[in-house]
Amino acid sequence: MSDAAKNSAMTRPVQSIQRRVLVWAMGALVVGASLLVGSAYWTLTHEMGEVFEDNLKQVALAVANHHGTYGMARSPSLAGQLPRVYEEYGKFEFATAAWTRSGTLLHASDPTAALPFLSRSGLSVVSIGREKWHLYTIVLDDGIVQAAQRDSEREALARETTTKLILPALLMLALLAILLTLALRRGLSPLALAASEVTTRSVEALHPIALSAHPPELHLLIGAINDLMARLGSALSLQRLFLADAAHELRTPITALRLQLQLLERAGDETQREVALVQLRAGIDRAQHLVEQLLQLSRLAPETPALRREPVDLAELARATVGRFSARADDKKIDLGAVTEGTPTVHADVQQLAILLNNLVDNALRHTPPGGRIDVAAQVENGRPSLSVTDSGPGISAAERERVFDRFYRGSNVSADGQAPHGSGLGLAIARAVAERHGADITLDEAPGGTGLRVSVRFPAR
Repeated sequence: MSDAAKNSAMTRPVQSIQRRVLVWAMGALVVGASLLVGSAYWTLTHEMGEVFEDNLKQVALAVANHHGTYGMARSPSLAGQLPRVYEEYGKFEFATAAWTRSGTLLHASDPTAALPFLSRSGLSVVSIGREKWHLYTIVLDDGIVQAAQRDSEREALARETTTKLILPALLMLALLAILLTLALRRGLSPLALAASEVTTRSVEALHPIALSAHPPELHLLIGAINDLMARLGSALSLQRLFLADAAHELRTPITALRLQLQLLERAGDETQREVALVQLRAGIDRAQHLVEQLLQLSRLAPETPALRREPVDLAELARATVGRFSARADDKKIDLGAVTEGTPTVHADVQQLAILLNNLVDNALRHTPPGGRIDVAAQVENGRPSLSVTDSGPGISAAERERVFDRFYRGSNVSADGQAPHGSGLGLAIARAVAERHGADITLDEAPGGTGLRVSVRFPAR
């Protein structure tokens, strides 16, 4: 479908349920009434045909009885003996004829209707001129008697009878339309009630709608609305919590930057000015890092767009990440390297996996002392592609390994410079969010050798 067609479909007003149901119901009734009238016409035509055929038989028997009593040779023309009063009826509806066995016409009630001579008994349909006639023939010992009726007479009677059915059918449709409208208004009133309950909800009042107050047909819809409101409430709560935590966390670096700026302004000599500049530059770097991580975390919310999955070589990703952080590791005299085995590949969003690995390596560099070692590994473990970052820092105690995934939680361990942790507390939270979006497991373990931390991310088997 083209964009123009989609826009037209989106801007087209949606028809109400009541009107839609009424239109379809009335359409069905019209079709049903038409079928009723048509079937009545067909039924009357065929049923009345049987009646008329029986009448033809009775007429033929009557003529035959007259022949047997008075003799066909002496029967005068019936048409000549009809009273003149019958002329107002126009053409004869029935016509009779009497023949000898050899085919000589002895009598015809209507000379204008030239009935054909037939020598076998029974019903037949013949054409006389441009008209179709239903003919019944009786073969006697001394002659043949026929009675016939115009087909147009039957059709006219059927049409007349059917026409009389149209008005009752229309009245029935009108009555049913009124009843359907009343029934629909009454039947759809629970929808209006449910809609009014939904409109009363607000951001501050997202409590569920009680199912007991609504008919069973609406339980599925109301349940879906309740589920949506619950998820919306959870998202709003997380958003409020995130904004509150972000505002609190940003207050500290901004205050530190202001103090460092004041120290720079009060510096009495070049040495003090240089020290203040170094501290100010470090404070700006920390604030920038915090803002970048906040942006990363906001892009990993559940309502964010779907992943752009593509084949990702984890070994190549590990080597590229080590290359980005190698200069920083050299400045801190830390041995940073990549350990790869084969070509472990996953179908994932490469940008988000880069964010995950960047945060893990950044955390390791912050907590690994000079002279330490950090290994970034990409391999396949038990059929599952995996990434891991192992450092020789102080590690994380078993009691804190679950809490460190919470946002802004820094833990109690000291950083690599021996000071209290000064990171943002978002690195592991971001790593877990990326892992969960990819269906991967992220775990914290003690590094081999008993010193340090190993963070492992295991992806589902292909």
